[in-house]
Amino acid sequence: MKLDPAAATAGVRVISYDTIASTNAEALELARSGEHGPIWVTAKTQTAGRGRRGGTWVSEPGNLYASLVLSDPSPPDRRAELSFVAALALHDAIGARIPGVASRLALKWPNDLLIDGCKFAGILIEGEGDAVVIGIGVNCTHHPVWTDFPATDLASAGLRASPEKVFEALSGAMAKRIGQW
Repeated sequence: MKLDPAAATAGVRVISYDTIASTNAEALELARSGEHGPIWVTAKTQTAGRGRRGGTWVSEPGNLYASLVLSDPSPPDRRAELSFVAALALHDAIGARIPGVASRLALKWPNDLLIDGCKFAGILIEGEGDAVVIGIGVNCTHHPVWTDFPATDLASAGLRASPEKVFEALSGAMAKRIGQW
């Protein structure tokens, strides 16, 4: 995965895996071992991806799985705001990467991005000590069929965007939105 030049200039780094249990779990492990970030952990597939409330995040190849490690990004009582920051950054990244899609996007606060009313991306914020991990999954080419809320992916919605291009745009948008926050 390649970072947006603005993110790279800001000192953001990335570690990419082909397969990993969970990008959030790996990001938390990096934080436990002294990594201060900002650093993204990405994977082509996850074997134990998860969503909010312990839900499973189906992790087919062709989608984006990425987690950002931040150390002490804010006072603890403001960390929940990072879900909103991440949602705005993801909205910015998808809207900028795919011309004409912005009017079809909606945020389902605090952690989902919808296209045409169907979920195609989710955000999971986890923390431990001074570290915060922002996990983001984007359905680029696959989506689960049996879900509580209607789901889709970018390709099914008639849009083409590779995980690599979505990540590059996301890394820049996230750096910008965190700076604004």
